[in-house]
Amino acid sequence: MTTGKANDLEEVEKARDLLRDAIEALKEGFALYDDDRRLVMFNQRYAEMNKGVADLLEPGLDWEILMRETARRGIYADAIGNEQQWVSDRLANGIEFIQDYELTETDGRTYLVSVHPTELGGFVVTREDITARKQAEVEERDGDILIRKVLDASSAIVTMARIGDGQILYRTPAALQMFGPARSAREHYLRPEERADFITLLLADGQVKDYKLDLVNAEGKTFPASISSQLIDYKGEEVIVTSIIDLTVQKEADALIRQVMEAYPAAINMTHAETGDVLFATPEIRALFGDSKNSKSYYADPNERERYLNALRQAGWLKDRRMEFIDVNGRTFWAADSSRLIEFNGEEVIVSNTRDLTDELAIEAELEKQRELVFQNEKMSALGELLAGVAHELNNPLSVVVGHSLMLREEIADPDLTLRIEKIGNAAERCAKIVKTFLAMARQQPSKIEHVNVAGMIDTAADVAGYGSTSDEIRILRSIPANLPPIAGDADQLTQVILNLIINAEQAMTSAGIGDEIILSAETKPDKGMVEITVRDNGPGVPKAIRPRIFEPFFTTKEVGDGTGIGLAFCHRIVLSHGGQIGLEKANEPGTCFRITLPVAVSDVSNVDEPLENPATATRHRVLIVDDEVEVGELNAEILRKEGLHVDFVTSGEEALSRLQSAKYDIFLSDLNMPGIDGRKIYEALLVHFPHMLSRTAYITGDTMGESSLGLLRESGLPYLEKPVSPSELRTLVGTLLADQKDPTDG
Repeated sequence: MTTGKANDLEEVEKARDLLRDAIEALKEGFALYDDDRRLVMFNQRYAEMNKGVADLLEPGLDWEILMRETARRGIYADAIGNEQQWVSDRLANGIEFIQDYELTETDGRTYLVSVHPTELGGFVVTREDITARKQAEVEERDGDILIRKVLDASSAIVTMARIGDGQILYRTPAALQMFGPARSAREHYLRPEERADFITLLLADGQVKDYKLDLVNAEGKTFPASISSQLIDYKGEEVIVTSIIDLTVQKEADALIRQVMEAYPAAINMTHAETGDVLFATPEIRALFGDSKNSKSYYADPNERERYLNALRQAGWLKDRRMEFIDVNGRTFWAADSSRLIEFNGEEVIVSNTRDLTDELAIEAELEKQRELVFQNEKMSALGELLAGVAHELNNPLSVVVGHSLMLREEIADPDLTLRIEKIGNAAERCAKIVKTFLAMARQQPSKIEHVNVAGMIDTAADVAGYGSTSDEIRILRSIPANLPPIAGDADQLTQVILNLIINAEQAMTSAGIGDEIILSAETKPDKGMVEITVRDNGPGVPKAIRPRIFEPFFTTKEVGDGTGIGLAFCHRIVLSHGGQIGLEKANEPGTCFRITLPVAVSDVSNVDEPLENPATATRHRVLIVDDEVEVGELNAEILRKEGLHVDFVTSGEEALSRLQSAKYDIFLSDLNMPGIDGRKIYEALLVHFPHMLSRTAYITGDTMGESSLGLLRESGLPYLEKPVSPSELRTLVGTLLADQKDPTDG
């Protein structure tokens, strides 16, 4: 063999190797048959795709044997049970060009087979495994069918249309019912430019949600709608899938809600969170703030809305946040605002309810005032109980001192002794008056009601204060109109109230070295039926911290030993007992100003202390007195004996009942609080055994504050005197009892 031939053979073999390598690299199965239909060569992929006959595959294999064996082994589903015919059909057709013929084997795999005849009489077979593709197509087809079935069965209004011409590729039955058999989605739009704007948005983002516009239905009527669309790929083409919601019912519901809200009697507002623009306002809001277009104008403090918005964004909702607003008339007022932050049309919106607190705050202030009044009354009750106890212990000895001094004054003619007795009597009467004032203060009622001349009362208080003043630099000025109506009250107690206020003002100005003037004034309040008395000074004033406490019992700012803390508490109690009010005016000006209001006297008030005609001296009248305090009982007996009455005095209830049993009496005077048989048991005995004595009985007592004593006095309705008792009061009481016993026919 020559060298040249050897080289040629080597080149040929090299070419064959390259061809085999190229065939193995193919992803398809490849086989070459010669003109005798015998297998020349094949790649590994071809063997794998013919695994049912892979054991037969080798060069020289006859095509007919391959076909028959394939049929016999049941590789192809359409050949089973029909093997001979299947083979005959394949052989009869001969070898011709076949492009992309699908073969499905019994194991479920599908191949795309192509046969290409060669110029030398042979042919090439290629196989491509399209099993995965076929499964995907089936799944896609099944999915499309499923989606179509679901959409066809649903009430959703959905369309699928081309972008350009709007041709409808699919629509649900609900969409067909809504729009009719329109060929293009363009026909759904009221104006062509609206679809153009919508498509522009859609192409920019690939989707559009909740786009509001008006569409046209199958009847040619427009209706409000919300559309949401998305671009998808369908069979290699971008199309628009659109979901449409008919807003007709929602619009009607919104209109109804708006109508209801506008009729609802509440101040409800809907505003844009960022800009403050008013989106909705009920008539109450418009009545409160006017037709303002922006809620920022509502706020008295422009910075308050920013703080409010920050708090609302942080919490999501606020309840009863108190803020100061400006109403339509320019009035500033406090209100409680309850708000919630919501999303509306993709934006932050505030829904709020505003409640004007003007009336509520006024009620709160009044309630606080009433609570303070109750608080002060409770303290005064405690003080009253203390004073009542003190007064009760002083009553009996004072009765003796007052009674004897008055009797001595009537009996002794010596001028020097009379003067001394008068001093003793005046001092004792002053003590008695103080005790009675304590009792009146404790029971919250004046001890003596009469017409009081306001100007005279103020003059008296000013004169007394002037006599006792320690400073010549403080002037007391008076501004009293001449036509003031009288008030009904206890002149002594009310004078003491004015005097206490003057003395307090003098002491405060002297101590601080500030101020030199006290002005006393009064005026009528006809609409209220009151007289207002003002005590004003230009002194240091009352510090804000202690203003709420000045009427508290025992509260004082004076040094220890200089004040008791009872003065203003006394004033407060006495004024209240007269049906009036006393208050410290707000410190708008320097100094201190107290205002007192007292009711005008509306009718004549009889003087309960006006002495009656002394009872006629007659020994036929007998009096029985019972009192466990011997000195008091003996004093009262002595006073009545001097009037010519026959008086028996006993010191116990038991002895008194025994005397009533054994003797006849015209008058029976009894103490209330006694050991053993007390005033109540005596009253019960009178009801049962001596009913005729009820109209002849009176009580003389030093205790009119105890619940049991007050209960007995109210229950019995019997007259009584409160210790200490003056001779004239005792004579008047007895004279009244005797006068009531006279026969009306007596002359």
